[in-house]
Amino acid sequence: MAQNRREFLKVAGAAGAAWSLSDAWLAPVSAQSPKGRTGPWRTWGTDALKQARGLGCTYADIRFGRKRSQALNVRNGQLTSAGGFSFGGFGAVPGGGISDTFGFGVRVVHSGVWGFASSPIVSADEIGRIVQEATAIAKASAMAKRFDVKLAPVPAYDEFYETPHERDPFEVPLEEKLAVLTDATDAIQKNKQILFATAQVSFSQDWKFLVTSEGSFIEQSLYYCSCGTSATARSKGQVKTRIYTPGASTAGYEFLVKADLKGNAERVAAEAVEHSLAAPVQTGLKDLVLKPSHIALTMHEIIAHPTELDRIVGYEANYAGTSFVKLSDLGKLKYGSPLLNIYADRTHVGGCGTVGFDDDGVKSQRWPIIQEGRLVGLQTNRETAHYMGETESRGCTFANHWRNYPFLRMPNIQMEPGKPGSPSIEQMIGDVKDGVLVEGSGSFSIDQQRYNGQFGGNAFWEIKNGKVTRMVTDFTYNAITTDFWANLDAVGPPESWEHHGMDGDAKGQPVQSNYPSHGSSPCLIRKVMVGAAFS
Repeated sequence: MAQNRREFLKVAGAAGAAWSLSDAWLAPVSAQSPKGRTGPWRTWGTDALKQARGLGCTYADIRFGRKRSQALNVRNGQLTSAGGFSFGGFGAVPGGGISDTFGFGVRVVHSGVWGFASSPIVSADEIGRIVQEATAIAKASAMAKRFDVKLAPVPAYDEFYETPHERDPFEVPLEEKLAVLTDATDAIQKNKQILFATAQVSFSQDWKFLVTSEGSFIEQSLYYCSCGTSATARSKGQVKTRIYTPGASTAGYEFLVKADLKGNAERVAAEAVEHSLAAPVQTGLKDLVLKPSHIALTMHEIIAHPTELDRIVGYEANYAGTSFVKLSDLGKLKYGSPLLNIYADRTHVGGCGTVGFDDDGVKSQRWPIIQEGRLVGLQTNRETAHYMGETESRGCTFANHWRNYPFLRMPNIQMEPGKPGSPSIEQMIGDVKDGVLVEGSGSFSIDQQRYNGQFGGNAFWEIKNGKVTRMVTDFTYNAITTDFWANLDAVGPPESWEHHGMDGDAKGQPVQSNYPSHGSSPCLIRKVMVGAAFS
């Protein structure tokens, strides 16, 4: 017998409450954390750094943290334990449960190398033990060191930063959240050709209190939200799915409301049906009109990653590869056409890479990466700035959890819009004789140096003689990084600029999943080799 909504929400609410009870042991400690600069963190942090200094450490920090996450997945109106597509990647527990953890990590430099250890037991005695453990790890690691760690100087700060938000998602009743998702799937299923309709939302809050031997006491409360829907249709034996996702943002519950999942349901369902009836595009050289929702993927893979300085100097070679970019390329490498202007930004309101301070205690900032097609800057932290001859960090150190070691992670990487009066997306389409309009993220494959890649999207339309004619399917295009961006022929005006948060970005060993975020206007790329990717 099918559940009605009232029965469904009642059962779902009970399930969520049952999970929360399993974390009840956290309450005495976590209740002291956010907000108001209260609790023993200053005293414990100061004592830990005194101990580290007494053990001979030349640098130390301690990062207390609380990580709360929740993921809700609804399929055809029913809450599922592991639903369809992932739009968040925030480490949440599927099916409505709330994950709530608390602990701390200690990082030291001894004998010229890093040592790190963490623990979920937050007490003065345990902190003392972990400081000793981190120091012992550094001493042992020093036996194999090739060089000493060099840290760029940083001022001391005593500040609090919180993500701008209108409503704390963890204070919103579960029934209200589920109603938004079930309304969306119900609206999608009004189209009788839809097999499956899903709706998802992920929330996360990352509270942290950083104390450093540079004299900083920095408290931050960071909120994240990600949401989306999908519709799956079958026509003449072909099954295709259309996804709608406004992406992710450092925001509160209001991001889910403003995403208007229900309001986009009819369009998503219709496009899923159209996609299931579509034929592949013909292969060959074509012009591409790329929407910001798709450019976020391409920028991420062949601009953001290659300009991470730790990759360039070989830190990531074993797991995630290096970069075709060399230090000697700064100021010289022609990365793309003069229309290509890229900047890094840790301050953009709503960006997933936006914080008040990085996990080195460096204040957030904005700086250029590519200007008029030429490489002029890179992503750095305190540990890597000296490779560029710079005396200040760009503030790119981040850990996705208190238990994990912080290292270089990308900020928001953004493309500047064209000048006022630049071609609109309609004008770009009107200037294409044979091409494809691409929307959303999809498949991708990149070599280890981020130079040769293949990209797909979520929806594609053929352009013939200046007009959008039909939806096509199984589409990909090839991109040799510098050649691809050299063919950038138009960038949309400021009013067409959009920011898009993306799913988790894996890096490091043990692996950590970060929250990448990119913005741009629509772009026109000429003469790109396209083909069909069959799944």
